[in-house]
Amino acid sequence: MTETHPVLNPSLKGRSASLDLIKWLAMLTMVIDHLRLVWPELSMPFIPGRLSFPLFCVAIAANVARSRRGEWLTYKNGRYLVLMLLFAAISQVPYRMISTSGSYNVLLTLALGLVVAWGCHHRTFSSGAMALFAGAIASALDDPLMFGFYGVLVPASVLLVINRPAVLWLLPAGLCVLINTRSSIVSRALDLELYSILALGTAFAAPLIGLWLLRQRLSFNVWPVGQWGYWFYPGHLVALQALRLVA
Repeated sequence: MTETHPVLNPSLKGRSASLDLIKWLAMLTMVIDHLRLVWPELSMPFIPGRLSFPLFCVAIAANVARSRRGEWLTYKNGRYLVLMLLFAAISQVPYRMISTSGSYNVLLTLALGLVVAWGCHHRTFSSGAMALFAGAIASALDDPLMFGFYGVLVPASVLLVINRPAVLWLLPAGLCVLINTRSSIVSRALDLELYSILALGTAFAAPLIGLWLLRQRLSFNVWPVGQWGYWFYPGHLVALQALRLVA
């Protein structure tokens, strides 16, 4: 019997305006969030910034979901992973120049998350072994890894919702709350601090917003996010560092 795949949106078979919109929103909210690196006294950008990482994870999951199961050792997938790791390395210097967190930049988390999502989607021995290896790396690097081990699981959790939306939709939402609990934000939310409640609520809603957008038929064109998008991450860090020097 031929295995069928859930249809997110017919446009996902080619260039998807909804997927490009998700990428644009992820980049925009990332820049808004990173304004805090230039002006540390700003706090409000943190709230919309909780959208960025989950939306990037939705984009990764969508790309994985529309590939044929079992065909993961391809040139396209290899280029995808190599570019993510290459730009993770390129971005680390400008990231450490502007950030005081001491963590690796987010592209390493997303690259490991991509490999785990491949393992969940393709379900072959080799893809499963690679997913376990990526998970082991994430576990070992949990402390310096941005969003930690649980962050690496977010793309795979979104992929599971794509395949079974009625059953597992709370999984990525819960993980996106969990990855934001390294600070005192949860205890402050429990004390009914509005700022922290809004931040955690935004984190919870972020993957659900992305999944909803993914299923929309947009009646307008969206400028495609191509491979130039990889340069956007280190480029915006350099621009923000320059802005901080002159501000």
